[in-house]
Amino acid sequence: MEGAVKLVTLSVVFMASQINCQEAILDISNGSINREYCIVHNHSWTPLSQTLDAATQYPLVNMTSTVLCNSSGTTPSANDSEYAKVHIPLALMRYRDFLGAQQVMGKEMLVKLYAPPHSKIDPSLAVILLISIVTVALGSYWSGACERERLNSGATGGGGGGENKADSGELSLYSPIKVVAFVAMMCGMLVLMYFFYNVLVYIIIAIFCLASASALFSCLDAVMELIGCGTVSFSVRNWNFSVRSLILAAVCVSIAVVWGVYRNEDRWIWILQDLLGIAFCLNFMKTISLSNFKICVILLSLLLVYDVFFVFITPFFTKNGVSIMVQVALGPDASGEKLPVVMRVPRFSAWAQNLCGMQFSILGYGDIIVPGLLVAYCSRFDVWINSRKKIYFVSCCIAYLLGMILTFAVMLLSGMGQPALLYLVPFTLITSAVVAWCRGEMKQFWAGTTYEREELTAA
Repeated sequence: MEGAVKLVTLSVVFMASQINCQEAILDISNGSINREYCIVHNHSWTPLSQTLDAATQYPLVNMTSTVLCNSSGTTPSANDSEYAKVHIPLALMRYRDFLGAQQVMGKEMLVKLYAPPHSKIDPSLAVILLISIVTVALGSYWSGACERERLNSGATGGGGGGENKADSGELSLYSPIKVVAFVAMMCGMLVLMYFFYNVLVYIIIAIFCLASASALFSCLDAVMELIGCGTVSFSVRNWNFSVRSLILAAVCVSIAVVWGVYRNEDRWIWILQDLLGIAFCLNFMKTISLSNFKICVILLSLLLVYDVFFVFITPFFTKNGVSIMVQVALGPDASGEKLPVVMRVPRFSAWAQNLCGMQFSILGYGDIIVPGLLVAYCSRFDVWINSRKKIYFVSCCIAYLLGMILTFAVMLLSGMGQPALLYLVPFTLITSAVVAWCRGEMKQFWAGTTYEREELTAA
């Protein structure tokens, strides 16, 4: 599960490009048939029209079998002023696309090259923003609801809250040493991924399939429990089975298996990846709890340093000048396997996405989970102090939303991907601290409730 927090800045992959090229469209026709194909070009060398009507039409000549490397076919040297007088459009297309066009249209082909403009502000950013804030709010609210249920169960049944938490399989981080060890383990895992990516990526994919299927089952089972659906059960050799659980388990495992098999099909598999990712984040925030604000400050601060170090500092130590974080996010082969740790939404305004491959807006799971752990603590603290207005939970959710908006604003203004934790961590931590200070509850908010302190002593 640590792998979900590991790559919190996959959006910075756009900073890794070292080749200046843009995608465009090649329109081919023979008078009766028309086809469009993806091409790449350098705008500084080959400026193209933005519309098909304004583009110049050229005859297409197949010179792939022509020997150009001879005295008659070599371009002579010239100075910059002479090169500026050459206006031959230059672009690259896939050879199989050319063969397909030639087979369909024959040899008499006319072509137009054009590059429609695309806006930096894409509606997919709003979808990413909606996914992130809804996931954080739901996961944190779920954590608070489970906390209230444990307290009520302990009050009516006489059991201790710590026992109920242990029985539910939830894990509480209450020791600074455990937090430091947790972050150190993440650092070690990231370094191992850097050196042994080709092997470990498949292990991470397998773990993600298992963890996300389990998380999706937990989420759907909670929904079914809430609406009181499917309470039928049966026994086989003293083993009790719930029909609802069996059906949900089959559905969740099937979804995870389908994603695992078709994970590289960009056209539609992003829907399943986002579904599994949302379930994973929700279950993570519900399962992992931070016992007090001190632990929140330590964990989020260390992860912020971790993020900045592996993104901005490690390029000074790597051979190719690319950060370890970006290298792991990209993988050794740009077209190879990728770690499944991001929410992906296709860019709606990507004019060439059906030709050149789908373009995505992305957000790392860590940008949801890490601040979400603090929001979940605020939700539980509202339960501990019986806050009907849920002031801590609401304030921290608003802070997270503002932090995400600032992240997107800086990304659009700078034209580069941003490590979201750089903005989310200060926004959420400062907002939570200010609310506690203004309400005169800073001491209790910092140390946690008596319930949590008793659990720490018992441990």
